[in-house]
Amino acid sequence: MAGKLLFVRNFFPVLLCLTLAAASYGQPATTPSQSDAVVQRALAAELHTAQDTQHPMRYRLRKSSPRLTSTKEIVETRDGAVARLIAINDRPLSEADEQKEQTRLDALLSDPSRQRHRKQAEDQDQSRAMKVLRALPKAFLYQFAGFGAGPAGKVEKFTFRPNPNFTSPDLETQVLTAMTGEIWIDATQERVTRLEGHLQQDVDFGWGILGRLDKGGWIVIEQADIGGRQWRIVRFQMVMNGRVLFKNKSFDTEEEEFRFRPLPVGLGYAQAIQMLRGAPEKAFPGGH
Repeated sequence: MAGKLLFVRNFFPVLLCLTLAAASYGQPATTPSQSDAVVQRALAAELHTAQDTQHPMRYRLRKSSPRLTSTKEIVETRDGAVARLIAINDRPLSEADEQKEQTRLDALLSDPSRQRHRKQAEDQDQSRAMKVLRALPKAFLYQFAGFGAGPAGKVEKFTFRPNPNFTSPDLETQVLTAMTGEIWIDATQERVTRLEGHLQQDVDFGWGILGRLDKGGWIVIEQADIGGRQWRIVRFQMVMNGRVLFKNKSFDTEEEEFRFRPLPVGLGYAQAIQMLRGAPEKAFPGGH
């Protein structure tokens, strides 16, 4: 989920990283102190797995907004993710749009600096994400909220709310001071299946100069086992209003990720372009 500009690029990774707020834990918590211990262990585990680069995937990303729906094929590589647009508003590309996409891939293939810049942006987003993960143990107060039924079976629920003793050290973690919500955890595999968060008050960034998010915005993130006990985000929805650099902005988007297939570790971006153009997968040892 890349390609964001200015403040938007900074903000999206923060929201997405909230899915990691609780993922692996021991026995169900029944008291505030037990809930805190459960989440502390979960965050320690997620801090480790968030840096996993040994399970690259090929998948499809369908992104919808009131204005446009696009579907892309994504291949994760050691050089960063590579994408190919395959549909607009759920229809195959026109001949002209397909030619534009092929021209874009040609330019990417002939100029390695383009992909290096993309990879640098991904690394910067990852760095911001890690800031959020490291802050989560102190940013929220967690409480066990009971049991429920999820898509894959029994889930255990935790609520979270801002910790009044937490002071945000940077822009990336400032949104945490105004968000409350609920996390659902798969009782068997001990992984997050759903997170829902709501802004309880306005959030100003840079004394309101860089931007502001308005009270009432919300996000929903759903995660699933895509095979081999590998968990990925499969749905992300966000509705937010605010201001970015003195301009009113509305963020209303839904993303679905599906058709995951594992890839060999160490795949290069040039190989990814060949794959996206339809080269036989058997040409890449270790592919599935």
